[in-house]
Amino acid sequence: MQIVKHDINIDFVGKRKLALILSGIVILIGLASLVIKGPNYGIDFVGGTLVQVKFSADTDAAKIKEAMGGLELGAVVVQRFGDNPNEFLVRVQESSVESKGLSLLISKSLETSYGKGQVDIRRVEMVGPQVGKDLRQKGILSIVYAMLGILIYITWRFEFRFAVGAIVALLHDVLITLGAFSLSGREIDLPIIAAFLAIIGYSLNDTIIVYDRIRENYGKHQKKGFLTVVNRSVNETLSRTILTSGTTLLVVLALFVFGGGVIHNFAFALLIGVLVGTYSSIFVASPILIFWDDYRSGASKKAVISEGSA
Repeated sequence: MQIVKHDINIDFVGKRKLALILSGIVILIGLASLVIKGPNYGIDFVGGTLVQVKFSADTDAAKIKEAMGGLELGAVVVQRFGDNPNEFLVRVQESSVESKGLSLLISKSLETSYGKGQVDIRRVEMVGPQVGKDLRQKGILSIVYAMLGILIYITWRFEFRFAVGAIVALLHDVLITLGAFSLSGREIDLPIIAAFLAIIGYSLNDTIIVYDRIRENYGKHQKKGFLTVVNRSVNETLSRTILTSGTTLLVVLALFVFGGGVIHNFAFALLIGVLVGTYSSIFVASPILIFWDDYRSGASKKAVISEGSA
């Protein structure tokens, strides 16, 4: 099935500099947000206790905090959860109270203000600070090891320049998704690390398809120049890219809209990752090869000139 003509010839590589400038601006905005606001780690990574509470009557975060004021729990964060306007997450970063005891204390305190039977404790999770720190380090290392493995694999299957292009594209995807999380104030926890790894795998698969076609076409049309070969390869794989990304986006969008609050952030990460991953396989991974080829050609010319003048 083809949804674009087989002989289509869009000048993707001609827009490579504009695309890279746009990507650089988006990444810088995300990094600035991360520096200013700091990463919003979830309870998995910072430790503490999370309690999911559902109220029968309408309320807001300020009233809930006020109702728990006498518990002396320290820093408490209350935020709305999911699509239900009366469902909230109560986060306590440090508490010496056991999870069952804490949920009972919160339940009694809230029932005093809202009335008996008006409060439903739906979920309680507790993570120690040391465990949270260890999980955070292992989560970051898992992404780093995945990148190193990809670098080795693509160098072995293709060439080192292809591996560099793929890694730059993957870093581009992860940084933009991370920036989107920072700008939207979403939490980063273990499921989000899993989403980042899924994004890396999805984006790499798309990039490998384009790279394979570049290598194939380079053997056939080497005389036409590397830039023409790259552009032709991207156009030839465009139909496949649109079909694959389109069907994946439909599934992820359904998860994002109908999946509920528990997987909302996970679906958001995949949604951004699929969009950015598709973009990067066309406008980042392939242009990196062209910049590399231009640099190598320029270096060769300089060497020849130096030898001639000597």
